[in-house]
Amino acid sequence: MSQAHPPMPNRLMPAHPIEPTPLAVDGLALEESLRRSRSDRLRLEGGAGHSPEDRLGLDEDLAAACLGSGLPETAERHLRLAGLSYQCDEEALGHLQAAWEAAPGHAAVYIGLYRFYFYKNRLREALEVARDCLRKAALANGLPENWRAVEPKDADFGSFDAVLPRFFLFTLKAYGYLHLRLGRIEEGRVAIEKLLELDPGDKLGGKVLLSVLERQAHGDDD
Repeated sequence: MSQAHPPMPNRLMPAHPIEPTPLAVDGLALEESLRRSRSDRLRLEGGAGHSPEDRLGLDEDLAAACLGSGLPETAERHLRLAGLSYQCDEEALGHLQAAWEAAPGHAAVYIGLYRFYFYKNRLREALEVARDCLRKAALANGLPENWRAVEPKDADFGSFDAVLPRFFLFTLKAYGYLHLRLGRIEEGRVAIEKLLELDPGDKLGGKVLLSVLERQAHGDDD
């Protein structure tokens, strides 16, 4: 397996806004559908739920827990400072660069990068990070590097307490979601269909992404 390249050095530059495309899935529609889906699950579960991961598909605490603890104090400090300086792109990216240099390839740094690019609507860069995370999660689970080759029997995908398989599923969801947002509909659809193959109980809400895709395909945005 090839070594993942550090995502930072070529990204310390002004953001390039995402240009609208008629094929891209409406981000607001996806977000609203995900919010409604989570609310429905919370009601069914009597208020229990699995917190902010549902929205982004990636979670810092989950990443640190299942893909390597021991984040150096320096990296942790720079990740915290990156969050505090979020409004200033250059400063935040400087801290993310420093975090990467202190802990290259650590899952928590990947998630910090992902969250920064996602919230800044720098979706292409967020996708690059999600792709790297997906490879890392596959390696940690002993899965094929190509996510298309992963089968339900390959890991304990049915247990929400199995953190390594869970992180793989969350990264796959993020990967598919970002492709839909960027107008790469077929790749996004196939990724979400694979997610549902591995998570037939739909704990991660993959069905709602496909339902939004189907509604937009039929011109129904309600």
